[in-house]
Amino acid sequence: MNAPRQTVSYLIRRFREVGLIPDARHGQNFLVDLNLVRLLADAAVIGTEDVVLEIGTGTGSLTTMLAEQAGAVVTVEIDAYLHQLAAETLIDFNNITMLQQDALKNKNRFAPEVLDTIRQSLDAAPGQQLKLVANLPYRVATPVITNLLHIDPIPVSMTVTIQKELADRITASPRTKSYGALSIWIQCQCETEILRVLPPSVFWPRPKVDSAIIQIRPIPQKRAEIPDPAFFHRFVRAMFFHRRKFLRSELIGFLKGQEDKATVDRLMQQQGLDGNARAEELDVQSMLALAEAVRQQTQVHDGKEP
Repeated sequence: MNAPRQTVSYLIRRFREVGLIPDARHGQNFLVDLNLVRLLADAAVIGTEDVVLEIGTGTGSLTTMLAEQAGAVVTVEIDAYLHQLAAETLIDFNNITMLQQDALKNKNRFAPEVLDTIRQSLDAAPGQQLKLVANLPYRVATPVITNLLHIDPIPVSMTVTIQKELADRITASPRTKSYGALSIWIQCQCETEILRVLPPSVFWPRPKVDSAIIQIRPIPQKRAEIPDPAFFHRFVRAMFFHRRKFLRSELIGFLKGQEDKATVDRLMQQQGLDGNARAEELDVQSMLALAEAVRQQTQVHDGKEP
C-alpha cells in the first residue's frame, strides 16, 4: 500500500474535510516532502523482527511506510481528530496498534498504557526488538528520547526528526555552546549521528527553526560501564545546573552536608582537575570517572562498600 502524498494541498484538503486546524500546542508540523519521509523510514532499516514505536501518528504517512516493513507498529497520537484521520488511512493494516493519548505521563515517565502496549507487542513474537521511528513533535522530543533510555527493554535504535538545536545538543563536543548534561547523558550510552538537516520549507505549517533527522543507537557495552546510571544522571545534571560556575562550586553544592571542601579538592586533584575547571570542558569519559569517584566517596562516608 502506498503512503498518501502528504503535500501541503493534500493536508489542507484533508484538514478542511474534518474541520481540523494544526495545533501549535502539540507541535503539529507535518513533513510534506515524501522523499524525506521515506529517508526517515529507510534510515531506521525496519524488518519483520522489529516492533516500531511512533510518537505522533499525524495523518499516517510515515506509519504506512513503517507498517509495510515492520512486524508490528505501535503509534501514538494525542489529537483525537488526527487519530481518526489516520485510522481511515491505516484501516487495511493488521499489524498497527493505534493509541489516542499523550505518550507521556509526565516529563519523567512514559504513559503506562503505552509501555504496556509496547511490551505486549514484543511478547507476541519472541525475539522482536524495539525501534523508535518518528517525526517527533518538538515539545516532547527531549522527554521521549531520554525516557526511552530508562525503560526495559530500551530501543535498539531511535531514528527521529527533531529540532536541529536539540540534535546539536545531543551530538555536541566538549567546549562548545551546545555541550551539556543532555550531550553527556546520551553519549555515555549511545552512538549518535545527524543524518540530514531539514529547512522549515519541508514542513507545514512552517516552523521558525531548522530540523534534523538524527539516529541514536544505544550500545549495551557503554551502558554496562556505568555502575549506577541513576546516580550518574543526577550527578551530570547537577554539574551543569549553573553552566558558567566552576566545577568545584558545583561539586561542593552537590555534596553539601556530606563532604567538606578539602574532600572536594582532593577528588578533583585525583582526576587531574584544577580549581578553574568547568563541567563543559570534561569529555564523557572524564565526567564518568569523576562521577564514580564522587559516588564511591559518598558510599565511604555513609559506611557502605563502594
